[in-house]
Amino acid sequence: MTKKIVVTGIGATSPLGGDARSTWEALLAGESGARTLEAEWVAKYEIPIEFAATAKVPASEVLPRHEAKRLDPSSQFALIAGREAFADAGLTVGDIPAERLLVDWATGIGGVWTLLDAWDTLREKGPRRVMPLTVPMLMPNGPGAAIGMDIQARAGVRTVVSACASSTEAIADAYEHLQQGLADVVVAGGSEAAIHPLPVASFAAMQALSKRNDDPSHASRPYDVSRDGFVLGEGAAALVLETEEHALARGARIYAELIGGGVTADAHHITAPDPEGTGAARAIRAALEQAGVAVEDVTHINAHATSTPVGDIAEFTALKSVFGDHLVSIPVSATKASTGHLLGGAGAIEAMFTVLALSEGTLPPTINLNEQDPAIHLDVVTEPRPFEASGKVAISTSFGFGGHNAVVAFRGI
Repeated sequence: MTKKIVVTGIGATSPLGGDARSTWEALLAGESGARTLEAEWVAKYEIPIEFAATAKVPASEVLPRHEAKRLDPSSQFALIAGREAFADAGLTVGDIPAERLLVDWATGIGGVWTLLDAWDTLREKGPRRVMPLTVPMLMPNGPGAAIGMDIQARAGVRTVVSACASSTEAIADAYEHLQQGLADVVVAGGSEAAIHPLPVASFAAMQALSKRNDDPSHASRPYDVSRDGFVLGEGAAALVLETEEHALARGARIYAELIGGGVTADAHHITAPDPEGTGAARAIRAALEQAGVAVEDVTHINAHATSTPVGDIAEFTALKSVFGDHLVSIPVSATKASTGHLLGGAGAIEAMFTVLALSEGTLPPTINLNEQDPAIHLDVVTEPRPFEASGKVAISTSFGFGGHNAVVAFRGI
């Protein structure tokens, strides 16, 4: 028998705000998290891209120093978001039997700051100066492990690394784990902290980033004819998921219902999406099939929409193949225009936005859309739009390097 899986807690730290609520309010206000980088390394290494969507509230202002120094920034963000979501769900450590509490986390790159700083230390100062905790801090499973130890989750701590589809896939996994009875409560989400000279230089070299150094806040322009690449972002977001039976028994507030997920692969190219969008389309269909809903039931899409010339078209092609003529009647939000692209954390924050859209009956806007690409026939939400969310279905899509595709579907209560 299929169980109802519900969202009872949310948490985030992002380029728009230091928690879930401030992030959501800034999104609705049409703010941009992109800003000029003040770091010395931009000039030192002559990095051609001089801006990014950095965290609005530095982790060092939230975590005590003794805790922060033992964690890579990707784990710091994860811990902040995970703690907020757990508390938002009305939970404290010990409320859930440890063997019934699980973490499904994700990252696209992992502890890149720790790894490369340690390499600099080794070259410049020798092996004895390398921190003993370097390996635990750089591990991609470090963020999930930090949350798991913090909340005492002993049913499992699992980490997905599927590039920009990572945290959507982790949420889809959480749905499966709850259906399988592996846990009563799952903290699911993802984090990323890759605004470092090497990833920035690499993304710039592949022509993936916007070049609008003179206008960062308008650089991410999904669906616009002048879009020229994504804006790199950082942060984390988390959802607390549990069976409806468990949530009701403890009197929890319910934001929305998670009704399904779909995960596929393109097997096409390491960075470029399949131009026909066939793998992405299969992931959408798989999510809807698991949810037991028809394409006509979908009333909102939070799209991957990175603002790259090729990627936005490929996603539109996939959506069109699934939804056909119904697509023009589905309002679409492309929230990376505001947050930047959080890579492995992107799907989690966009899932959170989808949940809040259903919970509050407001569709978030897509900023910076001045002239919509005539090849992309979508009803793009450009101002906060009220809608009747009760019982309605919304999906959040994520696609990543390696040809990874992941989609999750939610329903309003």
